[in-house]
Amino acid sequence: MGGSDTDAPYHPTSKPNSNFHSNNMHIFNVSYWRRPRNVYSVALMAFLCGFFYLLGAWQHGGMRTRGPTVSVTTAVVGPGENAGAGAGTCLESSGTGLDFTAHHGSGDADANASSNSMLPDSTAYPACPANYSEHTPCEDLKRSLKFQRDRLIYRERHCPPEKERLKCRIPAPYGYKNPFKWPKSRDYAWYDNVPHKELTVEKAVQNWIRFEGDKFKFPGGGTMFPNGADAYIDDIGKLINLKDGSIRTAIDTGCGVASFGAYLLSRNILTMSFAPRDTHEAQVQFALERGVPALIGVMASKRLPYPSRSFDMAHCSRCLIPWDQFDGVYLIEVDRVLRPGGYWILSGPPIRWKKYWKGWERSQDDLNAEQTRIENVAKSLCWDKVVENGDIAIWRKPLNHMSCKRTRKLNPSPPLCPASQDPDQAWYAKMETCLTPLPDVADDKEVAGGKLAKWPERLNAIPPRIKSGSIEEVTPKMFQEDTELWKKRVSYYKTVNLQLGKKGRYRNLLDMNANLGGFAAALVDDPVWVMNVVPAEAKVNTLGVIYERGLIGTYQSWCEAMSTYPRTYDLIHADSIYTLYNDRCDMEDILLEMDRILRPEGSVIFRDDVDNLVKMKRITDALKWDSQIIDHEDGPLVREKLLFAVKLYWTAPKPDTQDHEAQPTTASQVSRMS
Repeated sequence: MGGSDTDAPYHPTSKPNSNFHSNNMHIFNVSYWRRPRNVYSVALMAFLCGFFYLLGAWQHGGMRTRGPTVSVTTAVVGPGENAGAGAGTCLESSGTGLDFTAHHGSGDADANASSNSMLPDSTAYPACPANYSEHTPCEDLKRSLKFQRDRLIYRERHCPPEKERLKCRIPAPYGYKNPFKWPKSRDYAWYDNVPHKELTVEKAVQNWIRFEGDKFKFPGGGTMFPNGADAYIDDIGKLINLKDGSIRTAIDTGCGVASFGAYLLSRNILTMSFAPRDTHEAQVQFALERGVPALIGVMASKRLPYPSRSFDMAHCSRCLIPWDQFDGVYLIEVDRVLRPGGYWILSGPPIRWKKYWKGWERSQDDLNAEQTRIENVAKSLCWDKVVENGDIAIWRKPLNHMSCKRTRKLNPSPPLCPASQDPDQAWYAKMETCLTPLPDVADDKEVAGGKLAKWPERLNAIPPRIKSGSIEEVTPKMFQEDTELWKKRVSYYKTVNLQLGKKGRYRNLLDMNANLGGFAAALVDDPVWVMNVVPAEAKVNTLGVIYERGLIGTYQSWCEAMSTYPRTYDLIHADSIYTLYNDRCDMEDILLEMDRILRPEGSVIFRDDVDNLVKMKRITDALKWDSQIIDHEDGPLVREKLLFAVKLYWTAPKPDTQDHEAQPTTASQVSRMS
């Protein structure tokens, strides 16, 4: 963990002490970039700033004692800004710095009770009503009912139009506490953070979740694994190898509270879990509170937001997806995201129907017919059935399509997708009932697209997509340089935010513009996971490379809300977000979305051009974040800077003091910031 090289006592602030600053020049000096042409005007400006500061302090009761000042700088407004000729402003950085420590965790029970109050409302962005504490804009239940029920299309993403977007800050529920630290969070979550007991009743006999005092306990059970997820995974491990590093990424469809993914983590298998919102109350929210990767999602009419050949393993445990219907479109979609040689695991109906048919309240003929149809779809995709043992059936996707293309001459259903169709396009792309062709190979034993190294070598090995030249503008040398660059950058981050190097302070991380996944790769030995986002607007689609490294992520346009609950992430990394979206959508909407998905006392790291960061800081100040612009890791002469920010702790008021019928603040009710 990075820190000061002085003998000063440790204090978990945003940056080293003044001695360290003098040696390393972390704090951003705005005036360097905005020097006026006349040096005398600088001296005059500094004199006037100092004079009026002293005059103001004297008029307001004299000089007050404060913490040590790290840096005081003078900035002159440059050309193009709204100021008269010669106008200037004095900028002073906080002497105490940012406080990244958590003050509302499991050890602060008394403090929680006393400091559980709302901050004063911002005039620009007031607090939303308390009944919007779980607001997920693109999965709003009332809006979803306007769409057709066929194939669960109404449960897909349906984002609000501009005039309906909220311009207020989503509150945490009253009593909110920082989650338990990992790995304890796998088994416990605070009731106040997710105040829903429905699953404790509905799934009581299946050991999903229990309510105990002021917290929930997750015993690790599931509908098809009554002995717990750990034992269930051990059963799978007897059928396929989960230990040799060949299986690193997995997708769990219809994940429940994500116990399957939670227990795979101890086996170095990183799982992307998803389920629709409110099929069972707050199931994805529980998963995220546990510190387990998850998104709100559904298999309906649109492709899953992942590139082709992403996952080493796909899993469905009574996920209620009609695999045999709609011409097998859902299994065809699983085939698209499954890597060559990857496994599909199914437990629950109709597997082992001869034993369970009475409990499932279905006829034997019905269940037998369903399994037969599933088997036929799998065969049409050229999958081999590896085994059916007890409650578990496993199929394997072929290493390539050489043999498959020969046998399909007799039964070309489903047809191969046209070569012009991009198999990695998955942001609002329609599911197709055609088989995604694998890259061509020279012989039957070759892995289509290139063989992956086993984990952990896979993380830093040259990804096959880069080695083959299929990723435009990215060479093996560039990949290696990027990996080393992010090691350096993350090391620097840890000297600014000392909490980033402390085990347990952060768990759920988001990289909003992940590129090749270097940020996540540099943190792989820390007890965190990173959701790597490749924006839909990115010039180069690199999400396939991220998965080939053994990391996980998703596509997302930041002009829209993310498919996740409020307070999902402990730390957000935003590299060049302003630069990417400046001419595409309103930056205040992106910052409000970041505020929604960031936990109270969560942190944000922005990287961008200095002028962009100054504009973004105005919005973060209006959001009541504590923030500071910091120099680049290569020093003050680099135009790119960093903006470190902390979302302050605040919650909704006590339930008996609020107006339950309060309406949200929308764009039409709040004026935009200039």
